[in-house]
Amino acid sequence: MRRVFYGWIVVAASATIVCVALGCLFALGVFLAPIERAMGWSRGAISTVALLNWIAMGLGSFFWGALSDRIGGRGVAVGGGFLLGLGLVLASQAQALWQFSLSFGFLVGFAAGAFYAPLTATTTRWFTARRGLAVALVSAGIGLGILIVAPLARALTSAWDWRVAMLVLGDLAWLVIVPVALLLREPATGAVASDDAEPGAQRDYTTREVLAAPQFWAIALTHFACCAAHSGPIFHMVTHATDQGVAAMAAATVFGVSGLASIVGRIGGGLLADRFGAKPTLIAGLAVQAAMIFGYLFARDLGSFVALALVFGTAYGGVMPLYALVTREYFGEKVMGSAYGAVFLISTLGMGLGSFAGGVIYDRLGSYVWLFLASFAIGTMAVVLAFTFRRPRLPALALTEAAAAR
Repeated sequence: MRRVFYGWIVVAASATIVCVALGCLFALGVFLAPIERAMGWSRGAISTVALLNWIAMGLGSFFWGALSDRIGGRGVAVGGGFLLGLGLVLASQAQALWQFSLSFGFLVGFAAGAFYAPLTATTTRWFTARRGLAVALVSAGIGLGILIVAPLARALTSAWDWRVAMLVLGDLAWLVIVPVALLLREPATGAVASDDAEPGAQRDYTTREVLAAPQFWAIALTHFACCAAHSGPIFHMVTHATDQGVAAMAAATVFGVSGLASIVGRIGGGLLADRFGAKPTLIAGLAVQAAMIFGYLFARDLGSFVALALVFGTAYGGVMPLYALVTREYFGEKVMGSAYGAVFLISTLGMGLGSFAGGVIYDRLGSYVWLFLASFAIGTMAVVLAFTFRRPRLPALALTEAAAAR
């Protein structure tokens, strides 16, 4: 009987960890209205916490990603899991906005940085030809987290209050992430999936060289614009739907539907990237995402919100794994943790700004119309930026050595 390739166990463990961790992070959108009512904080103030959340996650992604290049994904995930649970438990007891900002905004965000980028980097080390599918499955954990954790948070809040719900999520982080992280393992040298793919000519980059490369900034700025475009509509999806008359539980379910659709999008995007390439798949997904954001200007009832959530979720989910694929394709394996961590750091600034801008726009104008218009414009810019992707040129000496090695 053929043994299961251990890379798939790494994928399953990574997806489970990402599911719980990022599900807890995105749950702040569900807690937005209950915290606003209970604490008297404005949506803009709570959205500031989301901004800090994403900035901290970006810094954490670069820190934890660079650390994973040295010690591997297991130690990083265990440490991040402990800090994530601690941050959620402390946030559940916050009595002042600064306390909530420090615990949920900084600690939860920094801890969450230990998962998606570092574990994606770990996953890419196990695979060659099926790398797109493997990375997509890890990324699908985010959509699964939204699908499961958002309704769970809403149900716990309805049954008790937001504090109890957040406390339960903190305990869940400890009980799931830390044990599952022990399953993670780095591949032995040359131990990759048994396929026929051969990597092309590739040089070993240092982190400094990656950060100085124009191709890195093209990827990072596209990821930034992509996230700035969809983060506002995602974060304010529940409150916008309730503002339009959709019941609270139904609105949270719409959020879950977008998460379910994003799972399909992530897996589909990975499969399409394996067949057609990451760049053309990314451009197509970004175009659909921008169109769906524009569609939110016309959503008024539950049916339209569900329809948009299905297509929008598929689009924003489908593009997310592709940035890791082009980063790995362009810069190689050696510094994948720090390279993709740096890309993700810049993208999280977009996530934070989009979420923050939505709250500020609503507080000042009493409507999300300008949020959707601005998000559509930024999403269109992301499409344009993606067309600029070019593989870095290898030095002539490296090309000669690669040819000789064949």
